[in-house]
Amino acid sequence: MDPAGGPNARTERAPGRRAHPLDVVAVVLAVAGAGCALTGLLPRAEAVATVQRILPLLLFLATVVVLAELTAVAGVFDAVATRLAIAARGRYAALFGLCVGFASLTTIVLNLDTTAVLLTPVMLALARRLGLPAVPLAMTTVWLANTASLLLPVSNLTNLLAADRIELAPLSYAARMAAPQLAAVAVTAVLLWFCWWRPSRRGGGGFRTPSRHVPADRWLYRTAVAGCLLFVAGILAGVPIGLASTVAAGLVLAGFLVRSRGALRPGLVPWRLLVFVTGLFLVVQTLGRYGLDDLVGWLLGPAGGALGALRAGGTGALLSNLVNNLPAYVAGEAVLPVGDEPRLLALLIGTNVGPLATPWASLATLIWYERCRAAGVTVPTSRFLVTGALLAVTATLAAVAALLLTG
Repeated sequence: MDPAGGPNARTERAPGRRAHPLDVVAVVLAVAGAGCALTGLLPRAEAVATVQRILPLLLFLATVVVLAELTAVAGVFDAVATRLAIAARGRYAALFGLCVGFASLTTIVLNLDTTAVLLTPVMLALARRLGLPAVPLAMTTVWLANTASLLLPVSNLTNLLAADRIELAPLSYAARMAAPQLAAVAVTAVLLWFCWWRPSRRGGGGFRTPSRHVPADRWLYRTAVAGCLLFVAGILAGVPIGLASTVAAGLVLAGFLVRSRGALRPGLVPWRLLVFVTGLFLVVQTLGRYGLDDLVGWLLGPAGGALGALRAGGTGALLSNLVNNLPAYVAGEAVLPVGDEPRLLALLIGTNVGPLATPWASLATLIWYERCRAAGVTVPTSRFLVTGALLAVTATLAAVAALLLTG
């Protein structure tokens, strides 16, 4: 099964085929979360409040994935990737810079899971088309899916929670996180080049410029581009994110209803992801009542100021790599005082930028790993772990420092 309901996903499994591990995790979390609420381990009032809080997130997540997947089917991602290769004019270093920019922009505007789900196969296909090693392009996708997810509330589910907690509008939030985002991407780009791209450079590093990608249906292609631009405009105008993504996805859906109904199927909706997020929130909320909050509070410590922010960022990164970034953020947020904006944002940086040292540290990394495996691309495990840990530490430190210097 294709991870997270991607464009190549299938809603039915062949007889005897084993369930995908992420399906199992989602079901287990859903059952556990429901059990916590039904048995009273999580009081009913808290369970209801938790579900009410995440409903806008679930609406956004469902509609933005549909928007992104139909955009991919319309050929927008393929066209952009090919144009990047053409713009590089056969120069390896130029292609590197353009790929970094493309992956960063996709993550910032359409969120990190979209980058993992849709951009990974595009980058792998681009590498094959240009005759270049696939691993550097694959690492560009997964690293920037995480480290470029700070700038906008829509870039990461954790950002939505943080923006809601500190009551910042999208533009105000972006202004606050602009310097940390720039620092994180800059560190990522440097390490990508020296750890992955430069060692894989062949000879002069050039490649043959590909021909321009021609969409199969130009009308659908333009509709998808219009939908994405409408979504971005809505976010920048301060429209609620769920409404902006729903209207944009509705526009693209209408285009497919007119031109290509066969591409519309239930598998476009990321049911696994929605169930995963709901169950995860209920389980973490329950664990918080039985010791998790105390442990996270001890890790965060009572101190504020620069030291407290650095400790919060480090705690977020550490917990993300031990468990997963989403429960790590939820657990940290639960024990921080409501008005402690610097430590809350530092925790957010740690849980966004830091989940790179282990494959399970973020859902986006899990999805990316499965995509690479399905494409037959093998990433050296030890090198992945060592370079990921190096990036997690340096990018988290750089981003938290930028937050403190500009706060």
